[in-house]
Amino acid sequence: MVDVAFLKGLDVFNGLNDWQLRKVAALCRELEFKEGETILFESSHSDEMYIITQGEVEILVDSALPPECPTGEGKLSITHLGAGQVFGEMALVDRGLRSATVRCVADDTRLLAIQRESFMALCEEDTRLGFVVMRNLAADLSFKLRSRNLAWR
Repeated sequence: MVDVAFLKGLDVFNGLNDWQLRKVAALCRELEFKEGETILFESSHSDEMYIITQGEVEILVDSALPPECPTGEGKLSITHLGAGQVFGEMALVDRGLRSATVRCVADDTRLLAIQRESFMALCEEDTRLGFVVMRNLAADLSFKLRSRNLAWR
């Protein structure tokens, strides 16, 4: 059972009421991963967003580095995410390919997965909920893009 109080504390759901949060909770599928497991691969099909409820993941992108680079896979680690953070959110906006690989770095990492089709159906049913979540996702993606642009400078 997904904890509505946990969802209420997430930026992506900021502005939703308890009834709307219960609707979102009903869409969530709970997953568990062990350290070293890959959750999703860069350039793969995307149709789910993930919320970390416990543990930690590492975001990796293909790099120009040789296979001997620190991750050992020709991948560059760009960040770590923990409880309360979201990844794969672009899947709710479009169906583009994944922009990064995500690997579990802590045993007993628990995630909530929200499937795009189910979420879009909920947005059609409750347009206010859809507007609020999409606005929050846009703000989050803008922040991430701005941060990455500044880091490249």
